[in-house]
Amino acid sequence: SVSSSRLDSRYGYLRIASFSDTTPADFAEAIQRLRGEQPELRGVVIDLRNNPGGVLESAVAVADAMLDQGNIVMARGRAADARFRMDAEPGQLLTGLDIAVLVNGASASAAEILAGALKDNQRALLVGRKTYGKGSVQSVIPLSNGHAIKLTTSRYATPSGTYINER
Repeated sequence: SVSSSRLDSRYGYLRIASFSDTTPADFAEAIQRLRGEQPELRGVVIDLRNNPGGVLESAVAVADAMLDQGNIVMARGRAADARFRMDAEPGQLLTGLDIAVLVNGASASAAEILAGALKDNQRALLVGRKTYGKGSVQSVIPLSNGHAIKLTTSRYATPSGTYINER
């Protein structure tokens, strides 16, 4: 889910196509590869354009890999289980490196969460266009007849409290 290349001797490029279960490990491997190829690495461009999102926990793990502390995402809903907060743990893979994140109108959901977390924690510069605005959490609720209903149960907010949905 992650590809990488050199832009020049000091800057690397990382493309995250979508967030899957393997994305955090793929991201760490790509960073390691860039650092091995570019000992003078000063910064990276992370391309989230046309990234439809995917596994929330993977986006949170990638954000955590670039943050030493701070909030990554919050969700607010009516029920207690629809409210949560995910924060960064100490330690990061890109210490001392500049980060720019590319986004566009097809960057959605988990991609918006990653971009918002890096922006709100002053860790990256966002470059591009307004993102898609998919910031809702759906839960699958089983019904007694064996069917299920998919219901929006909460909304995502960036660390600054900005709601992503339809924005």
